[in-house]
Amino acid sequence: MDFFKKEFKDYDDFYNNFAINIPQNFNFAYDVSDKWACEDPNRIALIWTNDKNEEKTFSFKTLSEYANKTANFFVSIGIKKGDAVMLILKRRYEFWFSILALHKIGAICIPATHLLTKKDLVYRNNAANVKAIVSVNEENVLENIENSEKDSPTLTHKILINGKRDGWRDFDSGISNQNSVFNRPKNMENIDKNDISLLYFTSGTTGMPKMVIHNFDYPLGHIITAHFWQNVQDKKAHLTVADTGWAKAAWGKIYGQWIAGCSVFVYDYDKFIPKNMLKIIADYKITTFCAPPTIYRYLIKEDFAQYDLSNLKYCVVAGEPLNPEVYNQFLKLTGIKLMEGFGQTELVVCIATFPYMPPKPGSMGKPSPTYDIDILKEDGESCEIGEEGQIVVKLDKKKPLGMFLGYYKDPELTEKVWNNDKYYTGDIAWKDEDGYYWFVGRADDVIKSSGYRIGPFEVESALLEHPAVMECAITGVPDPDRGQIVKATIVLTKNYAPSDDLAAELQEHVKRVTAPYKYPRIIEFVAELPKTISGKIRRVEIREKS
Repeated sequence: MDFFKKEFKDYDDFYNNFAINIPQNFNFAYDVSDKWACEDPNRIALIWTNDKNEEKTFSFKTLSEYANKTANFFVSIGIKKGDAVMLILKRRYEFWFSILALHKIGAICIPATHLLTKKDLVYRNNAANVKAIVSVNEENVLENIENSEKDSPTLTHKILINGKRDGWRDFDSGISNQNSVFNRPKNMENIDKNDISLLYFTSGTTGMPKMVIHNFDYPLGHIITAHFWQNVQDKKAHLTVADTGWAKAAWGKIYGQWIAGCSVFVYDYDKFIPKNMLKIIADYKITTFCAPPTIYRYLIKEDFAQYDLSNLKYCVVAGEPLNPEVYNQFLKLTGIKLMEGFGQTELVVCIATFPYMPPKPGSMGKPSPTYDIDILKEDGESCEIGEEGQIVVKLDKKKPLGMFLGYYKDPELTEKVWNNDKYYTGDIAWKDEDGYYWFVGRADDVIKSSGYRIGPFEVESALLEHPAVMECAITGVPDPDRGQIVKATIVLTKNYAPSDDLAAELQEHVKRVTAPYKYPRIIEFVAELPKTISGKIRRVEIREKS
């Protein structure tokens, strides 16, 4: 693919000179997936396996044919350009047929998680005028969709994969007799730069989910994500751990990976079992790997000597900040340095540790090319080195490729975060003398105690260094004397049990590792932490219960 220059001598060269050639009326399905199918038809696009030992491999030629059949099926039931179709497909391979088909039609694809309740579905169906839902064949998922119908007037089609059910169209039979050719519609030439290709409902750590919209050029923004951050390799297998309902799937399971020419590997499982993940990485010779910190925290507890990981060459981490202890343990076990990255559903990777630079454990790295990043104080002035402030994307010169168009049907919310030629991420960080960025926390999560600002991540990192702590969340609790005090909500490892002595030991540990004023004055032991449907810790829920 000739969209970009692939080699640079160092980070400065990369940041200053990287550019993407954007074709007119770009459409990923035609201009990438179908192009591979034409130029290198036997190149492997997708390798799929599940926890039941089923396997399927799709070349770009085969994938293109399935996508065309799916597009013809969707058109036959009335799906057209601009219609909204929700995909609740977990990690099923039909997701790739469907998203490519929707891109070909010019419809709006809404990837969604299988964990949505009836209430969640009603909200999404009406907010986005969903016309059709394509779903996995799981009873609780299907019941929630069916129960949402009467309150979802725009929902006219329910499509079921891998099974049959009254009131549902059968996806498999629906595509089986369709033509494997789908010609690019003439009206696709009239796609405006602001036409919507993807709509994501954010995970909603606070309030109702926002509707993030991306245009048809959005996949090109993930060239930086895949080729330059994940460092994917031509014709090698890449595994990103993500359900297709998350924006992380767009980061790691389709766009940038295929533009760079690698094979997307999909491991479809219901329950994460660390040893099974390691076996998959070994057996399928995964070369590059991307996962959130939680996955790595569990992996390093396993016996790596049992697995041949010699093909694994490069690993990255995103989703939440990476604790340095996890970095060090993974490096010791594999010899691989974890390369951190930062972004949002609204963006592609905009700060990252790229191959041109040594990682600093705990740092996000440096700004991505095309992204003009700054850290601002509350008065709007740029922060000095070491000073904490909000990460913003400066837009006075140019909007970077891959950045969202705004929040769907919500100009007021869009204006709140995107104004004065700046996009305010809501994330607090600081920058060191070498230009590396260090995450502190969400603006709403930073704790103000006795005049000090305490970032949750630093305290969480300190606690995670203790062998008793598997997961933890730091929040602020109102206090009449100090304003707020620090609370730690902790999930223990299997060899430890809650006790007052252990709580005191953990408090002393934090005092030694960070600073005395940062230690958690309240410690609560729990079986699990409340999380969003995308797996992020819901600190707001912990605060509400305090």
